[in-house]
Amino acid sequence: MIGSANLNVMIKAARKAGRSLVKDFREVENLQVSTKGAGDFVSRADIAAEKILKDELMGARPTYGWLAEEGGEEPGEDPTRRWIVDPLDGTTNFLHGLPHWAVSIALEHKGKIVAGVVYDAAKDEMFFAEKGAGAWMNETRMRVSARHRMIESIFATGLPFAGRADLPETLKDLARLMPACAGVRRWGAAALDMAYVAAGRYEGYWERRLNAWDVAAGIIIVKEAGGLCEGLDPEASIIESGNVICSNEPIFENFAKVIRG
Repeated sequence: MIGSANLNVMIKAARKAGRSLVKDFREVENLQVSTKGAGDFVSRADIAAEKILKDELMGARPTYGWLAEEGGEEPGEDPTRRWIVDPLDGTTNFLHGLPHWAVSIALEHKGKIVAGVVYDAAKDEMFFAEKGAGAWMNETRMRVSARHRMIESIFATGLPFAGRADLPETLKDLARLMPACAGVRRWGAAALDMAYVAAGRYEGYWERRLNAWDVAAGIIIVKEAGGLCEGLDPEASIIESGNVICSNEPIFENFAKVIRG
């Protein structure tokens, strides 16, 4: 699989940041027992990974804009292109020594995502896609699941934590969805949830109140794997609203009906 020059830059950057995070992740397990706690260490790991990504991506494409979790937003000389980056999606998992977290990089051109990379460094799974070129995991072409019955399907979501206001809505979603499906998973990394839909590991995924960097790469990876991806309000932009629903095509209509209530 030979991608464009931009995609190759993204994959190289994700690998480099991933290597740094894997080293730090091994440390986290030792820190769990210390009184000082691992929180500060993980924040430093996150910031270090973002610096690697910024050096690599902006070094290769200095005119592009930049939007990232830690560093905020910087317009570029080229107003039509920007990198949208999450150096560590699944921070809480990372902090607890759970090997389910990822580096996420998207390239936006004229308001549309044209390339995306989600790298699960702990498992060495590189999910990537580019407009018109399909979706891939390492060397393998990905397709969404072929299941077409809700009752045989599993879905993923994020559950609101720490008193977030969208808890009642999510509980209503679950009350409607759980009787109709084979199970719901909450694995704690939105970028990987979307990559897993693309890989056919889940049939669908939905979540509210996400940030652009949580979902940007996943959008193109799902679409290029043959899936459908919309805002919870079908008219709204996923990136701007932070609400997303995606699945394979056969169950999208039924799944969306359940979630949209």
